[in-house]
Amino acid sequence: MTDALAKTSLPPTPDYDAWPVEVALHSVDHDDRVLTLRWTDGRVSRYHSVWLRENAADESTVNPDTRERILDLSGLGAWPTVEAAGLDDAGALWVTFRPEGRTLRFHPGWLRANDYSNAGDPEAPLVPVTTWTGRERTAPVTLDAGDWLGQAEDSAEAEGLLGRALEVLLGDGVVRLRRLPAEPDTVRRVAARVGPLRPTNFGEIFNVRAKPEPDSNAYTSIALPLHVDLPTREYQPGLQMLHCLENTAVGGQAVMVDGFAVAERLRETEPAAYETLTRVSWCFANTARTTDYVWHSPVIRVDARGRLQEVRIADFLRGPLMTAFEEVEPAYEALMALQRLLREPDLAMRFDYEPGDLVIFDNRRLLHARDAFEGGSGARWLQGAYQERDEVRSRLRMVWRAERWQRIDSGSGG
Repeated sequence: MTDALAKTSLPPTPDYDAWPVEVALHSVDHDDRVLTLRWTDGRVSRYHSVWLRENAADESTVNPDTRERILDLSGLGAWPTVEAAGLDDAGALWVTFRPEGRTLRFHPGWLRANDYSNAGDPEAPLVPVTTWTGRERTAPVTLDAGDWLGQAEDSAEAEGLLGRALEVLLGDGVVRLRRLPAEPDTVRRVAARVGPLRPTNFGEIFNVRAKPEPDSNAYTSIALPLHVDLPTREYQPGLQMLHCLENTAVGGQAVMVDGFAVAERLRETEPAAYETLTRVSWCFANTARTTDYVWHSPVIRVDARGRLQEVRIADFLRGPLMTAFEEVEPAYEALMALQRLLREPDLAMRFDYEPGDLVIFDNRRLLHARDAFEGGSGARWLQGAYQERDEVRSRLRMVWRAERWQRIDSGSGG
């Protein structure tokens, strides 16, 4: 190792994240293509030389201003292999690569966090998903947000409440913030602390209250059946926020059902119906006066491993089924099995909105409904908005990143 590598500070990482060094490196071995690290807690990690070369943090690999990769591996002239490796005075790994003869340093905290030889499922949810029925959840998990919007966005208190809310949202699919200002546009202020809104033909912010010549049943006082919003889109909104400004009307109780719990019960009780609903595409159509949205999709969508990704359930937004002739009757049999299941009372969570309540839920997982309310009995006014799941995941990662930086700054994380 050269004198230049006798470093007393750790090298940068190829990202903007914080990686506390909670376990130190003990030793390193290598052959041409595989490098083996041993840690002081006994863990053994293995990394391919090509992986290390691509994930270096120097200026030949990433743009230091953006941390975006500029290296083209195919331009190196040969497969990158390890010529020499060791640990420096700061506890970092250094590696000299052929054919470049370039020596690069790697941050131990970053290596530990990205130890793919010991990793679990890299596609696992950011927060474990907990399915529920109305027996386990009689109301959404509720957090007191009375002072939240008055706190600085980057304060520990504000970030702590936001992080907790987003964790609950990703796990349960729904969270309720209570005691927010019962003022118009509060939903926009809350959303701004998470990420950008998703505009639709209803605007960025929409008002849920009865109005003349409605373009949605939501803008009437009639009961709404269980549904997700906008299944008529190629990519239906990931999240919905509903904020209560007034609610003195008689009736109108909110109903929510975990669509993933419904799908799981259907898979257990009627597997043929479940399989059909994951395979046959239905038409979802919103043929309003001024718009014409149409999309075709299975009612239940799973990934390549069979894990639930989304449900599209909205009987009032289904168009004519267009599928193979022999699939029509099995498809309707499966649909009716699902409809019967949705009427099982133990699945539903029921609650009332109070002024200042804001409920955030996963629109690709949670079904929501509303009992009819008496239009002349009082006022009922909700404001709503949509966001994407990506915004929640990104914002939660940023909350966790700030916590890691705090550990480093306090000296508890290297």
